Amino acid sequence: MSYANDRLLLANVSRRGLLKGLVGGSALLLAARWDLGLASETAQFGAGAMPGGWVDDPNVFIHIDSDGGVTIINNRAEMGQGIRTSLVMVAADELGADWDRVRAQQANADQDKYGNQNTDGSRSMRHWYDPMRRAAAAARIMLEQAAAQQWEVPVHEVRAEIHKVVHSPTGRELGFGALAQAARDLDVPGRDALVLKSDSELRFIGKESGLINGELVSAHPKAIDGEDIVSGQAVFGADVDLEDTLYAVVARPPVYGARVKRVDDGEALKVPGVRKTLRIEGTGQPAAFNPLGGVAVVASNTWAAMEGRRALEIEWDMAPAGDNADYTSDPYRESLEAAAQSPGKVIRQTGDVEAALEDADTRVSATYYMPHMAQSPMEPPVAIVRIRDGKAEAWAPVQNPRATREGIAQRLGIDKESVTVHQTLLGGGFGRKSKPDFVTEAAAVAREFEGQPVKLQWSREDDIQHAYFHAVSVDHLEAGLDADGKAIAWRHRTLSPSIASLFAPDPKHKGEFELGMGFNTMPFSIPAIRLENPPAPAHVRIGWFRSVYNLPHAWAIQSFAHEMAMAAGRDHRDYVLELLGPDREVHNLTVGDGWNYGEDPDLYPIDTARMRRVIERATEEAGWGRETGKGRGLGLAFHHSFVSYTAIVFEVEVSDEGELTIHRADIAFDCGPQANPERIRSQLEGACVMGIGIALQSEVTFKDGVAQQDNFDSYLIPRMPDAPRVVRVHLIDNPDDAMGGVGEPGLPPVAPALCNAIFAATGKRIRRLPVGDQLTG
Repeated sequence: MSYANDRLLLANVSRRGLLKGLVGGSALLLAARWDLGLASETAQFGAGAMPGGWVDDPNVFIHIDSDGGVTIINNRAEMGQGIRTSLVMVAADELGADWDRVRAQQANADQDKYGNQNTDGSRSMRHWYDPMRRAAAAARIMLEQAAAQQWEVPVHEVRAEIHKVVHSPTGRELGFGALAQAARDLDVPGRDALVLKSDSELRFIGKESGLINGELVSAHPKAIDGEDIVSGQAVFGADVDLEDTLYAVVARPPVYGARVKRVDDGEALKVPGVRKTLRIEGTGQPAAFNPLGGVAVVASNTWAAMEGRRALEIEWDMAPAGDNADYTSDPYRESLEAAAQSPGKVIRQTGDVEAALEDADTRVSATYYMPHMAQSPMEPPVAIVRIRDGKAEAWAPVQNPRATREGIAQRLGIDKESVTVHQTLLGGGFGRKSKPDFVTEAAAVAREFEGQPVKLQWSREDDIQHAYFHAVSVDHLEAGLDADGKAIAWRHRTLSPSIASLFAPDPKHKGEFELGMGFNTMPFSIPAIRLENPPAPAHVRIGWFRSVYNLPHAWAIQSFAHEMAMAAGRDHRDYVLELLGPDREVHNLTVGDGWNYGEDPDLYPIDTARMRRVIERATEEAGWGRETGKGRGLGLAFHHSFVSYTAIVFEVEVSDEGELTIHRADIAFDCGPQANPERIRSQLEGACVMGIGIALQSEVTFKDGVAQQDNFDSYLIPRMPDAPRVVRVHLIDNPDDAMGGVGEPGLPPVAPALCNAIFAATGKRIRRLPVGDQLTG
């Protein structure tokens, strides 16, 4: 496996300088640093345009104690995707460490020391795999050299095995702990001296569990946090318990941009346990990652704080909110649908679309809608902050530690070196916890209570009504087909408010990075293509949601391709394979961050042959083309995102009463090399269920600027009966390709595949999500 962006600077680093807080008796410490000019992770809106603007300097630390204990620092957020286990597993496998003697330590927020710590974009493994392996290989070689020197033998006679180094001719052995001190004093081997283990020598990487000679064999090490999670011992944000903690909740403006005009806290202060109320100033619009403002109620327990909040009498000033106070979902959707009928900003153009449409024997057109959604992770936002002696210390479940640290520093008017952020486990994230506004809120309250910790807790209602919402979208498509049903023209207009509206005056157009998520990167081979982006203003906080703008783009494109196939009287699978055209690599359809979430188009082209393979694999496994019977049908969709390829086929049944049953899902997936196949499967299974919720149920609507859903009785997510009876994941291993993402690319094709299956079963075309009661109407 090789990468263009794996250049490493290896350095032996003093324990005192970088890992002062680790377990005593340290011996060997190794840091692996990625070359700054490679593997770009610049912020989507330009360097420094948002708090915690991303830079490229990941450091991976491997620490071996004199007693043989191995500590590997993980600097990415663990939110259920298993990255703490997977990254540590990669290093442990290359090093040859005994898994039972390995521990993970979560890095505090310190980008200068640990490199980029922002966990998003499905890039933790693909950006850290090589540094982890090469750092571990360097450590292993240094241990071998130390043993060879002690035994006074040639180093080629020495070989590291499981947690020990062996002299092959004599069988002498030394454990890693016994060699660590001597290894620490050696020069780090240069890049040319690094030799990674062969696949046959690896115990964990790329291996799957299964039956061998009739016996179930596990190829996976025990999950780092698995036992603690199932036994209730794992520490999530709300589990942090400090002495003398105060508890706070916040009454936030019901409309984005509104402010407190008047507050009467008399009744709130009468609630037993309530200590104080105080105003939190918001930053107005754009909000970035700052608090919305409002009134905090501080109490001796969370229940008292919530009761005190309920007793507040607040008059809100709506003037600063502007036209956000008039924002209502149905009129807004209608305005976007109307705008979609007129030309917009041209993003990409090939051939003469107007002439091709005029010459077409058949014209197909459709408009698709996807609503706002809230990330609604299982664990609502929570943070605990303590301020004393001019320094701030925070514990929080955040995806973006750097932005958290800098946000606290800015709010308190101190330098970031005076801020310590401890990253806890996350009870889900989906992009919500990339925005650390809730931690800054806690810091704003804590500065009023010098030396005393303050835990600020969001309720589920807070989480849904004050989310960074997934953008509402309207996509209008038109196609022209010739007499044989072949596509000769394609016009696509996409309208969504932009995430850039969080950080600067609303641009009303999608940014390059948003258009590059499946819209401008659409790979169909059609002679005349015109892609346009009419304006769409933002009226709420728009933020990252798992898969981001890939969701509406895939929903529209994959649904429309199915409609084209039906208009042509063709089999859907055969038709989309024809749309893909000849096998080829597409290296750039846009510029800058618009390509594959900022990745290098030469390293990560769109390979239509790989797309073809996942389509063929998913349909083959699903038995595409077979008779399904009355009221049953198969539906296909596929998508390329986060430099991986996904195709999914659903088999569904719809009763005469409109009751939907999802019998089976077959998912084919190609992310290139696979570090931990078990976690890949679980991520895709989870994406399948989450995508079903997006298709069938999840929606946030607004009336006069106020979110109308507030808990899981109104903001619906899938329950067990909604899940497929069977989910089968079919992994396609491409060890010689560059590694792609896993956490997000399974989600975009789910909704269109499900709705295409519903059409196959019923003949009902779904163009507006969620499906809701459209099957019974």
